[in-house]
Amino acid sequence: MTVKFTKDHEWVRVEGSTAVIGISDYAQQQLGDVVYVELPEVGRKLEQGKEAAVVESVKAASEVYAPLTGEVTAANSDLTAEPARVNSEPLKSGWFFKMTITDPKQLDGLMSEAQYADYVAGLG
Repeated sequence: MTVKFTKDHEWVRVEGSTAVIGISDYAQQQLGDVVYVELPEVGRKLEQGKEAAVVESVKAASEVYAPLTGEVTAANSDLTAEPARVNSEPLKSGWFFKMTITDPKQLDGLMSEAQYADYVAGLG
């Protein structure tokens, strides 16, 4: 299972021709307690680097950007009822949406887990 990261703190888990998208543990820690998530609709076409979802915490609202270009195939409706999953399990049940991967080469521009850890370490 391949997991890649963006500089905007989204993660991408590749499952065949599908990408599962969420925000990193670092991002949820920076946000604090998540109280609301606005998810993209199934069928929506997303463009790499453009806004795909919104996450709101007690501190701030933040955009979640599409790490790849593709079409939304699923949204995690569990987050609507229980947005705190983003805090408790950001890399598991706290995923935001799934999308088709239309250009696998876009994955090459994302960071590995080790590269992302180095990137985050440099932010402090």
